[in-house]
Amino acid sequence: MNEDSKKYLQEFKLYTQVEKNFSQHTVTAYSSDILSFIVWLNDKSLKEVNYSTIRDYLLYIKQFNYTKTTTARKIASLRTFYRYLYRERITETNPALGVHSPKKGKNLPEFLTEREIEQVLNNTKMETPAGYRNRAILELLYATGMRVSELSSLNFENLNLEENEIKVFGKGAKERIVLVSARAKNFLEIYLKTVRYLICKEAPAKTTSPVFINKTGFRLQPQSIRLAVKDVMNNIALPKHVTPHVFRHSFATKLLEKGADLRIVQELLGHSSISNTQIYTHVSAERLKQSYDSSHPRAL
Repeated sequence: MNEDSKKYLQEFKLYTQVEKNFSQHTVTAYSSDILSFIVWLNDKSLKEVNYSTIRDYLLYIKQFNYTKTTTARKIASLRTFYRYLYRERITETNPALGVHSPKKGKNLPEFLTEREIEQVLNNTKMETPAGYRNRAILELLYATGMRVSELSSLNFENLNLEENEIKVFGKGAKERIVLVSARAKNFLEIYLKTVRYLICKEAPAKTTSPVFINKTGFRLQPQSIRLAVKDVMNNIALPKHVTPHVFRHSFATKLLEKGADLRIVQELLGHSSISNTQIYTHVSAERLKQSYDSSHPRAL
C-alpha cells in the first residue's frame, strides 16, 4: 500500500470527524470504503487516479453483489474523499466528479399498526428488572421516534420529564427536543426510581450517567436493544421484520395519519431534509388505499 495514501486516509478521517462533523458510524464506514479502494490500487498513487480508474474499481466491486444502498455509500465515500483531496490541492483534478450513484428503489418503510404496537408491547415480559427496562425502552421508542443510537446515548441531564421533553443528539451531533407521552413517561419514571437500581445497585445516577444500563452498570448499547426487540418478536406471530427503527417509522406514520404537519414531523425526527420525511406521506397514502380497497363496496 502506498505510504502517502495511508497518510491522506488518516487526514481524511480527521476531516470527516472534525470539519464535516459526520457521525462515528459514517466516519467508520467512509474510512473503511476508502481503505478498500487504496488496497485495490496497490502501489498506485491516489494522484494517478482518473475517471476510468474509478469506473474500473466500481466494476471490480460489482462482483460482491452489494445492495444499491451500500454501493451508493461507497460511491459517496469516493466522491467526498476526492473532493477533499482536490480542495487541499493534493490532486490536480477530481476524478470522481462525474460518478453517479445507482438509483435506489422506492421501498416504503416497514411500520406497525396501533394494534400491532400494543401486541408487541403487551408481550414484553416485565417480570424481571431487565424486562421492565426493555418495556420502558420500547414505549419510549414509539412515543418519541428516537433512533436506537440516540436512546442508547441518553444521560440523566438530557431528561426534562416535568415538561415531557428529552434532549437528544442525532446524526452529526445535531441537538433536538423530542416529546414524551404520558404513558411512556410513566414507564420511564418507574424505571428510573426503582428498576434501574435493581439492575445494578452500584450504577451512579448523576447528570452524566447513562439512563439505560446493563447488569454491570454500563451504558446499554444499541446492539443490546436490538437483541431485546428480537427476543420479544420471537414470541409473537407477526409477519413483519421488526427492529427498533420500525418503531420510529410507526411513530412518523401515525403522526401524519392523525394530521400532523410535515414540518413538525421533520423536526421531531431530526431529518435535515424534508424529502426524507416525505416518504411517510407515501406510507400513509398507501395505507389509505388499502383501507379503501378492503372496506368500500365499490372498490373492487
